[in-house]
Formats: sequence, structure tokens, C-alpha cells
Amino acid sequence: MIKTVIFDLGNVLINWDRRNLYRKLFDDEAAMEYFLTNIATMDWNEQQDAGRKWSVATELLVKEHPAFETEIRAYFDRWTEMLDGAIDGTVEILKEIHASKKYRLYALTNWSDELFHHAIERFDFLELFEGIVVSGKENMKKPDHRIYNLILDRYNIEPETAVFIDDSQRNIDAAIKAKIHGIHFESPEQLRQDLAAMKVL
Repeated sequence: MIKTVIFDLGNVLINWDRRNLYRKLFDDEAAMEYFLTNIATMDWNEQQDAGRKWSVATELLVKEHPAFETEIRAYFDRWTEMLDGAIDGTVEILKEIHASKKYRLYALTNWSDELFHHAIERFDFLELFEGIVVSGKENMKKPDHRIYNLILDRYNIEPETAVFIDDSQRNIDAAIKAKIHGIHFESPEQLRQDLAAMKVL
């Protein structure tokens, strides 16, 4: 029986796309994709999710790619422009689960601690969670098994009674290894069906 529902945030409850910003900075789509694939990569971004300071990350990358200094500095300075609002269908599901008063609700997100306050300020539905584990604050990120153990231990969650929802299959695989049920998020409609099958909705 499911007693606890754990949500990822980015691209499950909150739309986040780097291209929302970088389409404003590049006239050419191919040049933008080159920058995001080869310079300001997701691997580079994820090191900040794991706790590295943005000031350190930015200066390292500017030193390596001085021709792209303006674009690199914009990553942190204009980061909020990457956000594109809530995913309303998932927020509705979150509110339904909360209103049922049958489940404990938590969030587990890969997010820089230096940037997470923007989400708190903008999205009031985050108040519905009993607790939120932010990778950048903990200096570890999904799919590191330690961060799953951390949320289980911190909030006294029995893994077999919990379900974790994430848009990344690797993060779901890691949750399953921790004996947590997993749902790979693709759309609010699919999530609703999967939660109904588990008798959560």
C-alpha cells in the first residue's frame, strides 16, 4: 500500500528549458545547440545541482571559452528566464493527493541551492510538501543512491510504501534499486493513469 508520494520538480511540476533563454541570445538555432551541447553542457549544469558554487563554475567555463563569456554568464544571471511556468495538469494531481489527506507528500529535486529560492518565491504549490530535498543543499544529486537514502531516513519513509515520480528514467531506476516504487513521468495524463492503477487516485 502506498503511503508516501515523492515528486521530482523540474519538468514534472515546473517547466524548465534552457532554450527559453538561449533563443533570445542566439539568432541561429544550430549555434545555440552547439553552445548547449559542447560548452554549457548538462553535465556542467549538474555539477551545480550537486553543490558546486555558480561563481566557481562560471569562471571556470569563461576561462575555457572566453569567446562565449556573455552567454556563459547569462546562464546564472538570467536563469529565471529558463523557467516557463507550472505544468498545470501535474499541479492538479498534486493538489488532489494533498486534499485527500491520505498520503505524505515530499519532493526530491536536482536543483542548485543558490537558485532554488526562485522556485519557492514563484510556485506556491510547493507549500503542499511536508519536505523538499534539494540536491544542491545536500551536495549530492540523483541518481546517487545516497540521496534516496537521505530522504527515506530524514522523513522516516518506508521505501516499499513510497512512490517516486521523475521525468528521468535513470533516476527512476535508482529509486527502484532503493526499493521505492517508480513512475517515469511523460505527461500529466499518463501520470494520472499510473497513479490510478496504484490506487493513489
